Amino acid sequence: MSAGRLLSLLLLLQSRGRVTARAVAEELGVSVRTAYRDVARLQDAGVPVYAEPGRGGGYRLLDGYRTRLTGLSEGEARALLFAGLPGPAADLGLAAEVTAARLKLLAALPAGPREEAARTAAVFHLDVPGWYREPEPAPHLPLLVDATLTGRAVDVRYRRWREPREVRRRLRPYGLVLKSGTWYLVAAAEQRTATYRVAHVLDAAVSDERFDRPAGFDLGAYWASYLDDFETRRYTGTATVRLSPRGLRRLPDNVPPYVARAAEAAAGAPGDDGWVETVIPVESVPHACGELLRLGADVEVVAPPELRAAMTATVGALARAYGVR
Repeated sequence: MSAGRLLSLLLLLQSRGRVTARAVAEELGVSVRTAYRDVARLQDAGVPVYAEPGRGGGYRLLDGYRTRLTGLSEGEARALLFAGLPGPAADLGLAAEVTAARLKLLAALPAGPREEAARTAAVFHLDVPGWYREPEPAPHLPLLVDATLTGRAVDVRYRRWREPREVRRRLRPYGLVLKSGTWYLVAAAEQRTATYRVAHVLDAAVSDERFDRPAGFDLGAYWASYLDDFETRRYTGTATVRLSPRGLRRLPDNVPPYVARAAEAAAGAPGDDGWVETVIPVESVPHACGELLRLGADVEVVAPPELRAAMTATVGALARAYGVR
């Protein structure tokens, strides 16, 4: 077995006080039989571990024994950033480091703060992916993490939305962003900085080229600017619509936040029937038609004529499909 797992077992005993072989196996990702052998090896190394038999028993350290071997490795130090994010840590290949770092931190705390930390961990859980969607597989994420941290360029085959659909790029990665359960790589390519969806990386290989990340580059500031620019590029037109009181309430649940905010800002005063007229940004006629149909009879398109015609045609087709003449 590795010395690292022996140390993790020692710190687990120190932080928990008493622990069963099954709990050791679950925490360290080994079988119960292996957990028994690990405890025996720890005893052979001179660590005062003794077993308490019977119901509620388990293994524990001799009272007063504590190790000071709680230094963090480089990987565990990185993992601290994701200590509350088990899903992203696993995506990054840091699940084992997160477990080891957490054990070391707990072992280094006095009894009172250690118990408080355990209580806090028990009542908070972060679920990153959004509703109604499965997390995207990103098998090349650990490689991209390593390239980003070591400043090495990566050769990738990438699938994008426009033709040609598959392209090859040499990327110089500046950072990674996790948004709503989806990973994005921010990287320099062909003299410009761009954003790449990690799940769309089909192949990746670290090259021999090394690079220096620009000294003034701020990943958070870049991402905020990218999102603003994305919304501007995404919505190339506008539509004038009328919304019922119910439609106005339902709008934020059926369109992106950017559209809902724009609709609220442009909304006029309610008419005698309670309906309001407003202007919303739209990507395209087909896309806007699909989004607005979610509101059913609580929306009426006033302009442009192309969108109103698309809504009319779609509603007519639905009526015919359900036998309405």
